[in-house]
Amino acid sequence: MVTTRPAGARGIDEILAEARKRLRRLTPDEAFREWAEGAVLIDIRPAAQRAGQGEIPGSVIAERNHLEWRLDPGCDARLPWVTGFDHRVIVFCLDGYTSSLAAVALHDLGLRRATDVIGGFRAWSAAGLPTAAAAAGTVTLAPGAAAAVLPAAVRVQVGQAVPGQVDQVGGDLFQLGLAGI
Repeated sequence: MVTTRPAGARGIDEILAEARKRLRRLTPDEAFREWAEGAVLIDIRPAAQRAGQGEIPGSVIAERNHLEWRLDPGCDARLPWVTGFDHRVIVFCLDGYTSSLAAVALHDLGLRRATDVIGGFRAWSAAGLPTAAAAAGTVTLAPGAAAAVLPAAVRVQVGQAVPGQVDQVGGDLFQLGLAGI
């Protein structure tokens, strides 16, 4: 393990703390209220996480690797509704870490009202707020966002391991790991 950072380099904990100083982060209940009043919920999680955890109905899927291009009002790849810099955008990821960094990137684009959800999707779900099964058709996919697709069950002989296989042993369901997840 490397213990000495290059001059000027910062650790992720410091980067995250600095980013969060620029935000007024929202609890899931606060985010829900603002969403009900017209804010836009942006889900930046990859398809594999949405497939495993579910989605928030009415949210817009703009995966992290496309976020700035979809929300920059001056970019040709922006979403059609992104017509200015005053949108109230609430970003969420799985646990509320990546979303803080993403919301600050939106600040850097001029979207100063952007923020994120403390605790991310897991906290939203734990608060009993609306969620839907992955691929339920309740979200809007931005261009380039992958749909959350649940892998089909595959039957194999005992001893064979097939990525994506869902099987039942006793009363427990098991799914073998998928590459890249």
